[in-house]
Amino acid sequence: MQNSHSTMRIVTRIFGSLIALAMILPTLSAANDDCQCRTQIPHYPDEIFPPWQKGANNDALNRGLDFTVPEVDSLADFHGDLTDPKLILFVGGNYFFAMAPLVKTFEELHLEYRGRIYWETIPPGLLVKQIRNGGTVTSGNMTWTVKADAYFAGLMKVKELIDDGLLVAPAVPYVTNTLTIMVPKDNPAQIAGLADLAKPDVRLAMPNPEFEGIARQIKASLQKAGGENLAKAVYEDKVKDGSAVLTQVHHRQTPLFLMQGLVQAGVTWQSEAIFQEQIGHPISHVEIPSDQNSTAIYAGAEVRGAIHPDAAKAWLEFIRSPEAMSIFEGYGFKRYQAQSEK
Repeated sequence: MQNSHSTMRIVTRIFGSLIALAMILPTLSAANDDCQCRTQIPHYPDEIFPPWQKGANNDALNRGLDFTVPEVDSLADFHGDLTDPKLILFVGGNYFFAMAPLVKTFEELHLEYRGRIYWETIPPGLLVKQIRNGGTVTSGNMTWTVKADAYFAGLMKVKELIDDGLLVAPAVPYVTNTLTIMVPKDNPAQIAGLADLAKPDVRLAMPNPEFEGIARQIKASLQKAGGENLAKAVYEDKVKDGSAVLTQVHHRQTPLFLMQGLVQAGVTWQSEAIFQEQIGHPISHVEIPSDQNSTAIYAGAEVRGAIHPDAAKAWLEFIRSPEAMSIFEGYGFKRYQAQSEK
């Protein structure tokens, strides 16, 4: 009799657990349906995933085993051979696409550097963090140390870092750039200007103000177009409600998010949209009127304690040369002229 009661208690507990599980499963299923982080069978063409330019942004002469798996194993913003570089450049990633032809042209003028240039194109604020950490960086399961010879970002930032003692004067300005609204080809959300970015049903990818200098110019343009309310709507309200995401590497993520249909617009530098269109990606852009736009001045300087100071000086001289300007202008940059510094 006692065994019978024990058996009944066990059966009751199991039955109760099954009922509880049946009640929980729909909730778990709904949560999974809402989650966007599930691994999926790739259904996008490989060529939309970084690194782009088919290996041109790699200065290594001997590349050995080619092991690049789009979306899985790719170090898109680290370029070249770390074995024995003779010039190390930390470049704010806003013109990562121009580095391949720039490096090629520089090496034609300075044969001693052929195959010996290493460069990074992560956001300028993150490059500063790497410099302050002795040049050490970790990506995935790999950690390495590389000390920059020259650093490139906005002119104001470069001057600030010179004042802080991280860089060595003078600051060398060379080109300017303006903003645009990057959209998918055919602009399905019908974005006509900055004011449309505040619409509740428009999903945005916006550069992160924490380490992306472009965010300052974007906020200034939003204020010109619609006052503080527009800037707040885009960079605060939409971020809070999830209709705007802040990028970690905006020059890679914004077009990638657009091509995957995750967002419908994002403000970037004009040159980035031009590059995406040039390589045939389904990307377009909406011009921002000059009275609402903002201009950035790009500059560079030697890093204090550079291992290759002569190489840094040679690059800083080259970056303002007619040969370099011809490359920059192909992506919509303009030569820097003495003007109001923004």
